[in-house]
Formats: sequence, C-alpha cells, structure tokens
Amino acid sequence: MAGRHDAPAYEVVVGTGGIGSGMFLALTGNRTLGREESRAATLLDQRDYCKLHIVCHYVRRLLGPAVRVVPVGKVGDDAPGRDAMAAMRAEGMDMSLVAMAPRPTLFSVCFQYPNGDGGNITTAGSASDCVEPADIARAAPVLDAHRGRAIALALPEVPVAARAALLDLATAAEAFRVATFVSQEWEQVLRDGLLGRVDLLALNLDEATALLESGPDGAAGTVSAGSVSAGAVSAGTVSAGAVSAGRAAEAGAVGAGSGAGGLGGLGGPGDGGLGAAGADGGLAAAGGLGAAGADGGLGAAGGLGGPGAVVEAVVRRLAATNPAMSLVVTAGRQGSWAWDGRNLSHTPALPVESVAGTAGAGDAHLAGLVVATAHGVPLAAANRYATVVSGVSVTSRHTIDPDLTAARVRDAARSAGWELPPEL
Repeated sequence: MAGRHDAPAYEVVVGTGGIGSGMFLALTGNRTLGREESRAATLLDQRDYCKLHIVCHYVRRLLGPAVRVVPVGKVGDDAPGRDAMAAMRAEGMDMSLVAMAPRPTLFSVCFQYPNGDGGNITTAGSASDCVEPADIARAAPVLDAHRGRAIALALPEVPVAARAALLDLATAAEAFRVATFVSQEWEQVLRDGLLGRVDLLALNLDEATALLESGPDGAAGTVSAGSVSAGAVSAGTVSAGAVSAGRAAEAGAVGAGSGAGGLGGLGGPGDGGLGAAGADGGLAAAGGLGAAGADGGLGAAGGLGGPGAVVEAVVRRLAATNPAMSLVVTAGRQGSWAWDGRNLSHTPALPVESVAGTAGAGDAHLAGLVVATAHGVPLAAANRYATVVSGVSVTSRHTIDPDLTAARVRDAARSAGWELPPEL
C-alpha cells in the first residue's frame, strides 16, 4: 500500500485568480445598511486574502516541496501587493509569473452584522482585472515541461478570458483542469463553451443554483428561483430540490461571493452549525447518496431535501455539456456532494467545536480537492479530505489559517473517526 511520503501523481500546479487582501468590519445593529446611512463599525483583527492566494497557500503547505506551485496573476506596485508577493514567496511558491500592474492591488471590505449576515465590497479596476491571455501564455513552458503531470486552476477574480486561456493551454498540455465560476459569470461561461475544457468543476450552492437558472447559451431562464421545491428530481425534469434554500445560503451561512477570500463561498463545514447534515437538509447521514439510477435519479439515498436535489439537477444538466467532467458542490453545514461521472456521494460537514470564522472555507475545500487529486485519490475520498481541510480552516479567524498543516488535518480526521486515504 502506498505511504504518505510517496511521490504525488502530479508535479506542478499552475493557477490564475485574484491576488490581494482585505479587511473585516463588524457593523452595529442588524438593520440593513441604507443607501445614505452612516453607521459605526469595529475593525476586526482578521487577515483577509484573495482566492488564488488562499488556494495556492494550502496546496503548497499540504503538498510540500515535491509539487511546484506557480501562481499567474498581477498585483499593484503598492504595499498590499508587495506584502502578498512576500507572503506567497515565503510559503515556497514560484512567483516568477506574477507581475506588477499600473493599478492597485485587489482589495475587499467584508462587513458583518451581529446576527452573522453580511456581504463584501470588492474593488473594480484592480491589478487582477489586468490579467490577460498574453500573461497566461507565459505559463505555457511550465505546462509543456510537465505534460500530463500538471494541474491547472482557473479561479475567479481575474477576467474569464484569462481563465479560458489557461484552460486552453492546459488542454494542449494534457493537464488536469480545475475551475470554479461565480454566479454572475455563467452567461459568458456557457456562451463560450468553457465547461467543455474542465475536468473538475467546484461550486458552492449559490453558484450551482445560478447555473440551473441559466439557459443553454447562458441567458437566464431554464429554471427560475423557487421553482425547484423539496423532493426527488424526476427523470428529465427539474421538479425537486430547493433553489430557495440555495439562492441565499442556509440559515447562519456566510453569503457567497468572490471577494478577497472574505465571504468567498460556502465552504465544506461552512456556516455556523457544522454538524452532520440531517434534519435541516433532509440528507442521509455520512453514508452518501448512492449511485445514479437508470433514469438519472439517485438510487438508495432516501428522500432528497433542498441542496441534494439542486446538485442532482446540476449533474443532469452538465451531463449534456461535458459528460466526462466531475463536480463538487459545497453547501456549508449541510456538507458537500461529489459526482465522479458514475456515483454521487455526500460528505457531511466535519463537526467542529469552536468556529472562529467561515470566510475562506470554500477556498480551503478547493485546495483540499487539489491536494488529494495530486496524489491520485478518487473523487469521493478527495472530497472527504477536502472537508477535513475546510473544517480545520474555520478554527482560525483569518481566511488563511497560518497553523494548518498536514498533521493537523490527519489529527482532525482521526478525532472525528474519519478514515483518510494513506497517501494523505
């Protein structure tokens, strides 16, 4: 049996996405902030980072020096940009493909109400918005040098055109292609046929629901919000599931978004409760949802509640777009689902005693998927590992947990009674 120190199946991870930082503000009062209102807020001692930085940090930390991690992006010639570059370089990333741009580094202000709700405001026209296909082309020699043994990450907070360029290069180099898209991007993604160039698509529940609401060419309209109600999805029909539950996150969940890691998706253990999915989601406990039946519906899963039916509908929709593509959908405290092309499995959220902050949990989950994939772990087991990574990450108030290590992930899995693949 392989040991944890065997060489990974992949040699390099090349990714593009946002690089930057942000701040957290705690608002006074739960009343929604008005258009012309001034309100006091407390600046929280929480460090915030952008998506590419978060994912690449955990990938590098958990894979170690055996796998080269190469971010591709831009920062401004300013203190936040230099700080981000220094932190990524200190973690051991190859920063040769991150350039300076004549615009400020991406920045996000995340605000939170006392009841846990919140949102974020992310700067437009940042250095990350300057990433172009020509910048991505500089990664071609890296991918070519590791043909068939590279993982490419196409992440938000840079233009879709730049991510499409990376997916094209990765396809030519026979790399494993991982992508995620925010809810507002589906029109362009579907119109340009980008999902045909993806091996693993990682979404949160809001993003999955928005995909269902988009037409075949990306226009709005095939499924309207609220038209998917609880129950099982019948063959060929999106008649069940809870778009209403997925459209805004579940109660207590952190809202979806693509800001600087803050409030940036519903992570594996995600939002608040962190218990096993059950009464609040109508999901089977840790057992998984079983193989897809002959009609495309789920087999011995029992009754599907909200998120599960949304996931099943997404699986059916994507089968016509790219039948070879795998899918992972996270739904905060209700756990996550993994579709490997044959079986749909559910992993409950990892029980966590003390949650310090859920921002960045979705990015930690994605990083865990990449790490497990680099070791050649099957998707269902990879998703379980990613759930543990995400569960550990929420014990830190920062969007990157500086103390997260492979040993801590294994200890957390052991404490929960979860078995991880020996490679990890």
